[in-house]
Amino acid sequence: MAADAMTTGDLLQFHRLSTAGALALARGDGDGAVVAELLGAERSRRLLLMRALDNALPRDDDPADDTRVSYAQAWALLERAQRRAPEAFEDILMSPNTGMWVSLAVRRVRGRVYEDAPRWVVVGHLAALAAAAGTRAGLDFSITVPVRRGLVPLPTLGCAVLPDPHPWTTARVTGRAGRLRITGARGAVVEVAPGWVRRGPGWLPVRRLTLGSGADAKSLVLEELDPYRTFPRPSEPRLLSTAEAATWESMLADAWKVLLRDDPVSADAMRQGLMSVAPTPPRERFRPHSSTAGDAFGGLTASRPDDVPQLAATLVHEFQHTKLGGLMHLGPLTEQAPDPPPPAWLHYAPWRDDPRPLGGLLQGIYAFLGVTRFWRAHRHTADPSYAPLAHFEFAMWRTQVWSVLNEVRGHEQLTPLGRWVLDGLSERCAEWMTDEVPAAQLRLAHEVAGDHLTRWRAHHLRPPAAAVEEAVRDWRRGSARPPAALAAEPALVPDTEARHLDSAAVLARYRLSDPDGTWRHTVAGSVDGVEASDVLLIRGHREEARAAYAARLSGKGAPVAAWAGLGRSLSGDPSHEPAARLLLGFPERARAVQDALIAATGRGADPVRLATWLGQDAAP
Repeated sequence: MAADAMTTGDLLQFHRLSTAGALALARGDGDGAVVAELLGAERSRRLLLMRALDNALPRDDDPADDTRVSYAQAWALLERAQRRAPEAFEDILMSPNTGMWVSLAVRRVRGRVYEDAPRWVVVGHLAALAAAAGTRAGLDFSITVPVRRGLVPLPTLGCAVLPDPHPWTTARVTGRAGRLRITGARGAVVEVAPGWVRRGPGWLPVRRLTLGSGADAKSLVLEELDPYRTFPRPSEPRLLSTAEAATWESMLADAWKVLLRDDPVSADAMRQGLMSVAPTPPRERFRPHSSTAGDAFGGLTASRPDDVPQLAATLVHEFQHTKLGGLMHLGPLTEQAPDPPPPAWLHYAPWRDDPRPLGGLLQGIYAFLGVTRFWRAHRHTADPSYAPLAHFEFAMWRTQVWSVLNEVRGHEQLTPLGRWVLDGLSERCAEWMTDEVPAAQLRLAHEVAGDHLTRWRAHHLRPPAAAVEEAVRDWRRGSARPPAALAAEPALVPDTEARHLDSAAVLARYRLSDPDGTWRHTVAGSVDGVEASDVLLIRGHREEARAAYAARLSGKGAPVAAWAGLGRSLSGDPSHEPAARLLLGFPERARAVQDALIAATGRGADPVRLATWLGQDAAP
């Protein structure tokens, strides 16, 4: 079988990065040569996972196993394909979907369940890999493979569709001279002509693209079919309409041109290591969603982007995760966090609603450093009407990344490798901190960055309960100052209801991309987390926004984010300096005392007066 066909060198080879490659990755860079080094290590990892799976599987004659496919036949066919067509075998082995599947399969045989499919369906996907490899190698073969709700995925080739009502069953795949015949348990047959690229009755081929041409060409799969294209668990195929597919192909082609021009090092790395993009359902404007998994090197999922630069930034973002994931497979950057991590192990992440463990925070730092690098260049080549938004994106992400780097650099939970990488990233980001940004966009970026932190603190930090009770008593009796105990270090208490902490950034993007657009009258209530007071604030109507925030915060059920908005609406007004300082720096105090007042008396205090009182002794 293929797992046994590996040489001792394959199994025992140690992978080390070149000095140049390690230095490049430590600064957030890395071209195609570095990615090739990471792919070499990833190949060995995949082979070891295949061996681990083989070692864990029962023999075919084991009566205790509900085996409906023959593992021995699958291994044997893979071995034949590897000998006949090594390039095709490698393509299948290194597919992101194969990496995701084999890691989940190994976990499944060890008792961890990530999907509702029976174990034999998950592990039996090995036979589908073998059938695909045998087909691409031009072998004659016949093998039984799993059927998932009437679908027969054949990795890197496509998917057969059978009229089978059962969720989990089998089909027979027969290959003869490159021609495929898939026969279902109920007798249905799908015939696939050699080449496998033409859509036909019962057959959906993989959609392959070529971006650019000549030396700039990049091959890519627009992945709709393979169940293991999504993370962290499989999903059913999501077929694109003709119009959707055309949009994706056009935008990817244009994004590739942008990357070649504005971030050629990333483009060179992606030419080597980016293999597939799996489209996911559209999201709200300015809130695209994308993801990668360390087990699926070279693959990413992404919702349809709003525009080409956003897509280019998404590709950079996710491939940064891929590079760091490859590095982390060679050596850990942090100590292993408990599962689940206690609050003491969690940190503020400017790109998330929730507190993050250090390992996850490093992934975000690495990804958004790449995003910052992209916007740093693109703002100078963008269309003039788009340049203000590009300047804002650069300034905001530069600010966010730099703040977190300074927070965790030298952290005790970092390994020596982790400290070295963070030092390199800090050195790189420091080079960008003096770059000129137009004053309006710079000011807005700083305001938005501060808004996110303020909202995060209001949601996730809690002052000492005894100090809050004392503050309520002092307020009600008319004391001149709040209790000093309220300034003690707050506790981190993750708020699982925290959502849409990026609302200020979303509104800033609306304003910068279309200053006089209809969004000013339509986004409140239609964009998650955005209220009329937020729109008033981004439009510059501070007094009206202040009144709206204060009205909301005077009663029950006020959104936590309103404390941040009230603080921003008060900032810059000398008469409200103590209140603004308190709300922008320590909103959790105002929230906690107001909530306690409402609980004790049934009504809240005037939020501006309360914040002014609480802010008398608040440090800047």
